[in-house]
Amino acid sequence: MNRTPRRILAASSVFVATALIATGCSGSSGGGDAAASDTIVVSTFPFGVEEFQKAVIDPFTAKTGIKVEVETGSNADRLSQLQLAAGDPGIDVMLISDTFAASGQEKDLFQSFDESNVPNLANIADFAVEEGFDGPAYSYQLNGTIYNTGEVTAAQAADWSLYADPALSGRLAFPDISVTAGQLAVSGVADAFGSGPFDIDTAYSTIGGWAPGILQFYSSSTEVTNLLTQGEIVAADALSGFATTLIASGEPVAWTAPTEGRYMATNRAMIPAGAPNVEGAYAFVDYLLSTEAQSQSAKIVGDLPVALDAEIPAEITAVVGDIAADPVAAGYSTLDPAEILPNRGQWVERFAREVTSR
Repeated sequence: MNRTPRRILAASSVFVATALIATGCSGSSGGGDAAASDTIVVSTFPFGVEEFQKAVIDPFTAKTGIKVEVETGSNADRLSQLQLAAGDPGIDVMLISDTFAASGQEKDLFQSFDESNVPNLANIADFAVEEGFDGPAYSYQLNGTIYNTGEVTAAQAADWSLYADPALSGRLAFPDISVTAGQLAVSGVADAFGSGPFDIDTAYSTIGGWAPGILQFYSSSTEVTNLLTQGEIVAADALSGFATTLIASGEPVAWTAPTEGRYMATNRAMIPAGAPNVEGAYAFVDYLLSTEAQSQSAKIVGDLPVALDAEIPAEITAVVGDIAADPVAAGYSTLDPAEILPNRGQWVERFAREVTSR
């Protein structure tokens, strides 16, 4: 489709302009190393690596001849290592969640690029190229409630008052704010009960009131899925991806979006400042955003795709329905990292004091 070329804006345009000049030239020649142009290093999440290899990396290498070395780790660890590298990252592409991507931008760790470098930027959803990020979203995650269909109705699960229901006390879980679903849930409650997604006072007062009936404030997907399948809980606020495998395996589980306070997180493809193979990085990000790769990633990895023409598999629509076709039209929005980053440390401390300690 035809669009006016869009530039993914950097938080620090002066630095990024300098970085593009410095790294763009060396990237095309591989820094003088002939082998460098044939290899890139991709830093990614520690889970689903084999599936991602099959869906994206192997087809990319077959298509371009560029080999991919994969490094994995948590968002926090990888970002810290990138900062310590001081402009010599040894990494060409970093796949990282949006809040950490924005944090890295504040430290000038990434460089921006546009459709002249990555043509498939023209073929993805508008929310995936929103201003404020140096790199595009390549997948996203929806917040909602996962629940046991024999114990909770869809209407109950879609209403935040579920977590205040005395009949379900001790049989519910809620994410800690330190995890991705946690911030989305807090902002959802703030929006539904307060003045907007960053009305933290109202959110914490509300969730704190629910806390005595919450069995666990979880910090990993394994915790919440185990609690659900073992029958210890009947519902939990969770990302939609938590439900995909459970539903496909026949568990009596469903997931639903809240009626109000709908927020989503994105995973982003970032190119570090000083990346040794910038041209290879461009090629990889471009392929990652292609209809082919997005469709395969949705099918094999379970990622929600951002490519407008990507095929959405039945396993995903079984969980989120038509929302996957256009989450923004379904009422979902992303959270502004400029609001989160300066306050996150304080919000985490307050959550422990005002919510989980009750």
